[in-house]
Amino acid sequence: MVSNEYTGWYKSSYSGGTNDECLEIACGHAVVPVRDSKNTTGPALVFSTDGWTSFVTAVKDGNLSG
Repeated sequence: MVSNEYTGWYKSSYSGGTNDECLEIACGHAVVPVRDSKNTTGPALVFSTDGWTSFVTAVKDGNLSG
């Protein structure tokens, strides 16, 4: 999906400083779109609300390896 199909984008309060490698999400939709803050007109990765919750929980719990 193209990210300009959604409104209400914001960055986490943990983002800031000179680090340009940030994700933005748009709330208030039936899904949770996520995009690269450096490419605001590019594609968005779209999660179901349950999928987004599971992803964030896995990140917080350190359950993702890479």
